[in-house]
Parts: sequence; C-alpha cells; structure tokens
Amino acid sequence: MAATDEVLDCNGRSLALTRSAIMGVLNVTPDSFSDGGRWFEPADAVRHAVEMAAAGADIIDIGGESTRPGAMPVNTQQEIDRVIPVIEALHAALDIPISIDTSKPEVMAAAVAAGAGFINDVRALREAGAIETVARLEVPVCLMHMLGEPRTMQIAPAYNDVTAEVAAYLAARREACVEAGISAQRILLDPGFGFGKGVEHNLQLLRDLPALARLGAPLLVGLSRKSMLQRLLGLDVDERLHGSVALALIAVQNGARVVRVHDVAPTCQALRLWEHVAAGPQ
Repeated sequence: MAATDEVLDCNGRSLALTRSAIMGVLNVTPDSFSDGGRWFEPADAVRHAVEMAAAGADIIDIGGESTRPGAMPVNTQQEIDRVIPVIEALHAALDIPISIDTSKPEVMAAAVAAGAGFINDVRALREAGAIETVARLEVPVCLMHMLGEPRTMQIAPAYNDVTAEVAAYLAARREACVEAGISAQRILLDPGFGFGKGVEHNLQLLRDLPALARLGAPLLVGLSRKSMLQRLLGLDVDERLHGSVALALIAVQNGARVVRVHDVAPTCQALRLWEHVAAGPQ
C-alpha cells in the first residue's frame, strides 16, 4: 500500500497521511522524561491538547504510563483513571483523532469506548490479549520496536545490524497482527528511537528510514526531545526544541509519515514549509 494514499478511519475521525501528520504528545503522568507532571491534572491536559490542535496537531497521543528509561510500571486501574477523563473531555472538545499510548488491552478497550480512535503501543501488541483486543476494536494501531523493557532498555543495548533486526521484528509483528485479524491497512510501524538503542543505533535508523518504509506500512517516528540530543549536542531537555524540529524534518524527508512531537507549532511550520519547497513549481 502507498502511505501517501492513506486516510485512516480512527473511530469515525479521519487521519490523512497524504502529507506528513503531526502527533501531539500529551503525557498525563507525574514522571515522563521531559514534561512529567505538567499535564497531570485533567484540566491542564485538556487545555494543552486544545492548544496543540490549534497549532496544527493532526492527532493527540495520550499516555498514562511513562516509558522513559528506568520508568516503573503503573497498574491498569491507575492508567485508566489517568487517561479516560482526558479522552472523554477531548472527544467532546476536538474533532481530530485521539490516540491512546498504552500496552494494556483493558486500557485500549476503555480508551476506544471513551472516544479514542488510534492505539500506539511501544510493546507492539505483545501483552496477553492485546492483539485480540485491537482486532475487535477495529482502529489503527502503531507497532513499535523496543529492545528489553523500559527499566533496563538503555543498559548497553547491542545489535549486529540494527536496521535489519528492527525491520525483521516489525515485519514479524505486523504479520502476527494480520494473522490475528487486524487489517494491514490499519497498521503503522515505529522503529522506536531511544527504546533500547544507543546514539549510533538511532543515527543509523534515521539514515535507514527509507529501507524501513519499504516494509510497506506508514512509519510513525518519535524523536522529540530524545536524549540523543544531549549526547550529540550537550542539550538539556528544555534546550532541545531546535534539535527536535530538525530531527522531525529529517525523519519526514527520509520517509516518516507521522512524527510524534512535544512542540507542535514550530514542527508544523518547518514541515509545511518543506512541503511547499518539495512540491516544486505549481
């Protein structure tokens, strides 16, 4: 399938991939790596999501459990209590799709019932019951590659060929999902920058995005504010805006169809300007 021809049905709301789409990050957690606690209160979360939509976000990704390196797990009820009030409020306030960032099938089901229309799973539906739940819910899903678990994934990650291994994993997970009844047209893939990867692994995957795009599914990429910017440029989290925008632009130039970002307005401006240039004479 050609990603540029895709319009995804997200529980009755459309996400067009005819141009690069922007996924705004909304962490309703106390411990996420870059904005933990800022949007933990539902009213603050809703206000921020509305601002991201106005700034150009095409979809809002809501997460109730941090997946930063060293993060501790959150139980199912805690996660539901964090995300459902925000999803319900945003479903009423916005007309763009809402994504749920979770690996738990119970959270997926509750989120879609509350109005979410997209599932973003860092564990690629490997939790018990997750594949069956997504097949039943019939909403798009993003399958991400992660080496290990959040608590340990950045302890000396090693690959023989990072691109080949990530590609093989994503292809296998997509095949398992299709065999379970999930339409291939609803599946996106994410190489998982920073999830069990060192700086050189991340750089190699960024260079090789065109090869991953040839797997045949739209690519969703999250590079916003990642620690590679600290290691490459010496930037603290609150100094990573310009580097994050540059990485988003490079990712789109190399084949990403969706970029997951914290800073929507500057990313949107950069991508739309690039699209004008890339389109050539009109």
